[in-house]
Amino acid sequence: MKILIKGGRVIDPANNMDKKMDVLIEKGKIAKIAEKIKTKSDKEINAEGKIVAPGFVDMHTHLREPGKEEAETVETGVKAAIAGGFTTVAAMPNTFPACDSQAHVRFLLEKSKNIGLANVLPIGTITKERKGETISEMAELKEAGCLAVSDDGDSVRNSFLMRNAMEYASMLDLVVIDHCEDKELVSDGVMREGYMSTVLGLKPISSESESSIIERDIELAERAGARIHIAHVSTVKGIEIIEAAKKRGVKVTVEVTPHHLALTDKELKKYDTNMKVNPPLATEEGVKKLKEAVKRGVIDVIATDHAPHEEHEKEKEFDYAPFGMIGLETAFSVVYMALVEEKYLTWTDLIAKLTINPCRILKYDRGTLSEGAVADITIIDPEKEWIYEKKDIISKSKNSPFIGKKMKGKVTDVIVEGKIVKHA
Repeated sequence: MKILIKGGRVIDPANNMDKKMDVLIEKGKIAKIAEKIKTKSDKEINAEGKIVAPGFVDMHTHLREPGKEEAETVETGVKAAIAGGFTTVAAMPNTFPACDSQAHVRFLLEKSKNIGLANVLPIGTITKERKGETISEMAELKEAGCLAVSDDGDSVRNSFLMRNAMEYASMLDLVVIDHCEDKELVSDGVMREGYMSTVLGLKPISSESESSIIERDIELAERAGARIHIAHVSTVKGIEIIEAAKKRGVKVTVEVTPHHLALTDKELKKYDTNMKVNPPLATEEGVKKLKEAVKRGVIDVIATDHAPHEEHEKEKEFDYAPFGMIGLETAFSVVYMALVEEKYLTWTDLIAKLTINPCRILKYDRGTLSEGAVADITIIDPEKEWIYEKKDIISKSKNSPFIGKKMKGKVTDVIVEGKIVKHA
């Protein structure tokens, strides 16, 4: 099938392209990009006034299947991803059972292929069953299709085991996606330690609970020569440690979530459990520092940490509600408003953090509009204003603090492997 995208502003950071162009798709790939393409096509998409970008790639998604299908399934998760412009999602392994076997990896790959929407990249575990006791069979996980390993949801407490895991991952050229959290320092805390935790009377979580593990694991990765990717950074100290490590040549990359860029701990005045996330929301000053780190290029990737929970789970007292919020459908608009409209990033820089940067970290052959590349494409109307309504949420869970909020910037069309899967 031939698809012709006409007159859009094509932004492809991988090729330093930002120009009004036409894009021709044929046999699932980018056939041609030129100023004016005159050819017959089976389908023409008018992209005047819109931005044509590579399909977004989320490095951090919780699809909950298997084990928590009442909150999300692979099918509902990838449908939400498409709605938000994500053509690929990396499925974190903290499911029940955890993704620590070839059978589990094949299950996710086969299921997503049968659904035929967004691509799913299974992330394998660092340790068997995520128990932090024995290193997983990483070679088998890679053979089955994993591009990274993580015990997301937990840090590996045993430093010696983590060092050995880093060495093993390095031998296999797998990136380690690191959840940095000292559970002893967290204890039973529920929000960031500081003035607001005192005012609200909520149990605090110190910033050191994150930064101490970041520092430990960067040192271990440096010794092992491993590639380490820090998940959902949220602290100023953590950023400082990462920036220093990058300067001395450590193979470290880092992501931040949209909600950590758009929300502060002051939002918890309403005790809305949809804003209870792990790591917790930062202070106003902390959010500013995170945005500045994004601007400086210290932070490489924007990832959603999409974490669905059933409504009845979130309808508990703040102390007892689970951590996490959904984010696939709102991520683009949230970061566009927080970063582009506030002049922290250019369009090219923002799109890079949603496309080519995660692909380079994962060594995944997407994230570009180069001729001959697989046609994963997201089209955006940057001026479109819309309200995020609960009734319109595609994710199976509805735990979002952005419900009822006015958004700007809307994904209108999504193409996956040359097939139109969303068209406004």
